[in-house]
Amino acid sequence: MLIYLRPRLPPAAIMKNRPVTIKDIARQLNISVSTVSRALRGSADINPETKKSVIDLAAELDYQPNSIALSLVKSKTNIVGVIIPDITIPFFASAIKGIQEVASAAGYNVMICQSSESEEMEVNNTQALLSSRVAGLIVSVSGKTKNFDHFKTIKRRGVPLVFFDRVCEEIEASKVLADDYNGAFQAVEHLIKMGSKRIAHLAGPDLLKLTQNRKRGYIDALQRANLPVDLSLIKYVDFNRKQAYEATNQLMALPQPPDAIFAISDRVAIGAIMALKDKNIRIPEEVAVVGFGNEATSAILDPALTTVMQYPFEMGIIAAQLFLEQVNVDLETYIPKTEILNTDLILNKSSRRR
Repeated sequence: MLIYLRPRLPPAAIMKNRPVTIKDIARQLNISVSTVSRALRGSADINPETKKSVIDLAAELDYQPNSIALSLVKSKTNIVGVIIPDITIPFFASAIKGIQEVASAAGYNVMICQSSESEEMEVNNTQALLSSRVAGLIVSVSGKTKNFDHFKTIKRRGVPLVFFDRVCEEIEASKVLADDYNGAFQAVEHLIKMGSKRIAHLAGPDLLKLTQNRKRGYIDALQRANLPVDLSLIKYVDFNRKQAYEATNQLMALPQPPDAIFAISDRVAIGAIMALKDKNIRIPEEVAVVGFGNEATSAILDPALTTVMQYPFEMGIIAAQLFLEQVNVDLETYIPKTEILNTDLILNKSSRRR
């Protein structure tokens, strides 16, 4: 088979502010679009010289397949969508690394969206990912989300769905979470053993299941030690230092201020430490502090922060594995799984009085 080549135009002449298409390649080589398509797919019925010409020109022009067009043919892409509340929180960065490691090995790309702790943004992210025909979604729920209809839509469309860390109890889907209750219980029990008797709790958004579980662990540890549960010592904050700072100032202004603070996260604990230092309150001699999450900055604080390790990388790995389990099965008969990871108390100077 002879191929009559037209004079090639420089790549810039073809690309000029738009991506190269298979029509451009076909026009350059003076062959049909279907021949180019089959050559790029590696079809055996294409002349080897023709195939080589197509592949070489595609590389020269930096041709990229149109993933949206491919998804229309296959009804889904090789992309798994991930929605997280805040990309700046190290916990989520580590979890994404675990998700990506498993997904990439299985031939999937990861598309990350951030809800910024907004229900509206979370809904928009979900709709955008569904419109992109993702193969499935892995989600950590926003702290402000009250209505979960957008997740019900995912289930109704038969798209694999996995929740991690911040899970939605209303939706029957696979979940991966830390043992928040026992992590909190151990943290507060440690503070009691160190001699603390008025332990405050900087809790997270009360809509979240992890907030409820950690608060329950806090309360049960107090009751186990026959210490009173003083509701004035429980403050609800978002996962940021500013609110933690303000809440800590409120706690220290009480007629009977706390002698210890258990925080919902390390970031919140750092906000508490900043407030205590600004008031020249010694840590842990006057007020001990324990966080949750074991962020990298925890060990380099002064004093180093006692915290609860919850293994986000492993959580991401398991979440991705649960997604892959659902890809090629009938979701109507698939039974969702819940995986709970153990937590460990990491002792440092911020809580040790002895």
